[in-house]
Amino acid sequence: MRYQRSSQLFQEATKVIPGGVNSPVRAFKGVGGTPVFMARAKGAYLFDEDGNQYIDYINSWGPQLLGHAFQPVVTAIQEQAERGTSFGTPTALETEIAQLAISMVPHIDQIRFVNSGTEACMSAIRLARGYTKRDKIIKFAGCYHGHSDSFLIAAGSGLSTFGVPNSPGVTQGTAKDTLLAAYNNLDEVAAIMAANANEIAAIIIEPVAGNMGCVPPLPGFLEGLRSLCDQHGSLLIFDEVMTGFRLAKGGVQELYGVQADLVCFGKVIGGGLPVGAFAGPTNIMEYLSPVGPVYQAGTLSGNPIAMSAGLVMLQSINNDQELFSRLHEKTAYLEKGISTVFKQKNIAFTCNRVGSMISFHFDEKPVTDFHTAKNGDNEQFRQFFHGMLDHGIYIAPSAYETWFITDALSYEDLDATIAAAAQVVASW
Repeated sequence: MRYQRSSQLFQEATKVIPGGVNSPVRAFKGVGGTPVFMARAKGAYLFDEDGNQYIDYINSWGPQLLGHAFQPVVTAIQEQAERGTSFGTPTALETEIAQLAISMVPHIDQIRFVNSGTEACMSAIRLARGYTKRDKIIKFAGCYHGHSDSFLIAAGSGLSTFGVPNSPGVTQGTAKDTLLAAYNNLDEVAAIMAANANEIAAIIIEPVAGNMGCVPPLPGFLEGLRSLCDQHGSLLIFDEVMTGFRLAKGGVQELYGVQADLVCFGKVIGGGLPVGAFAGPTNIMEYLSPVGPVYQAGTLSGNPIAMSAGLVMLQSINNDQELFSRLHEKTAYLEKGISTVFKQKNIAFTCNRVGSMISFHFDEKPVTDFHTAKNGDNEQFRQFFHGMLDHGIYIAPSAYETWFITDALSYEDLDATIAAAAQVVASW
């Protein structure tokens, strides 16, 4: 049995871990079957507990931009561990990585490190509310900003309807301050802001969405949000947990030339360790404690092992002038190859790609928001996922997640992936 050991491990895990996993998408609920338990990873490959090898297109959901077990990062972790794993005091490492990140990303003067993307987004919202002295925020259906209460909100029935919780444990009192808009619908955002004049603290958005598949902003959308925030005195928050340091050295602000007021980071910035951060101009960031009144703290924030890994990762990215062109070319090559396979079989699909983020949707109509993303054939995706898995290709176990390309992928890996896709759909 190809996944015998994984099946045994999953059964054991379900007895002591809710659902057998520590993050829900890992449970394969979106695709069925038993999750695969990994034993190790190197470069572009994963190796499971049954000894199977996979070409990896999740890359720990984004951080492994340069491949698994990237040796400079591994060495930095080992060396720092010998010096100590956590001090609960300031370290020079924190300042060094802060200076580097600020030099790479436009429009930020200061950065505060935390332990996850969820914590970064949660803290940025608190800061925005403290700075503007307003309570309400606007988020977009299909954008995920972590599991903080403010973000687990479903749509109301009208443009300016208050959100309602879509997870038990989120109170109506919290939900009422989160308003929901459709991604790429500037008119809807304008209507919500007009209906809640002088009440919107911030708009938070994945400037290139990755949690409904890869969905890029339509031309003028981000610029329009910037203009609306300026008009209404609200802050624009870019959740670049996925896109930061992945789509460009300076992230989406550099890629599209649109300025955010606050930017949230995670994934790549930690080099694969649990790190998040949020950043902005001094006049906003100085509202944070201990300088200002907005409180935020964390015992392991700025952990030296995590800072060591993140610093080496950012240095490697910053020093490689050809990195993003290589990533773009590899992702474009994969898009062309798989698209050709699907076209030859007359499979209805659309592909969205921005830099090294890519997703295939089994629907021929454009995917521009969460509503259109849900129109895809999920049963067809399930078949494709398991077919690719059986051929040694590990893609996201959900139709609503982007694929992440790593520079460790070779063109032989890409060709093997395209050939696997052809084999999977051969009998369709």
